[in-house]
Amino acid sequence: MDDAISSAVLAGRGRDAEIFGVIDLTTKTEARYVTLSLGHAIQFVANASVLGYDVRGAMVLYGLPGKPSLRKWDCDRLWAQYGGALLQP
Repeated sequence: MDDAISSAVLAGRGRDAEIFGVIDLTTKTEARYVTLSLGHAIQFVANASVLGYDVRGAMVLYGLPGKPSLRKWDCDRLWAQYGGALLQP
């Protein structure tokens, strides 16, 4: 992930995002989420493994169709880099 994408994500942190590919390890089913802000979606995916979710296949979709999606490692890096700033309006 380059700095331009990181900057775009930070600027768009309040946009709607959807999370796919998160497995609840208790029920062994894919967890469903209502639309979240991009910042909250990144926070969740970056921290979900300690809450009992398998996020190896997680993907955060945001913006217009054709925009890049974020994978688990992208969320980890963005959360480590920006942290709580992703949650601010």
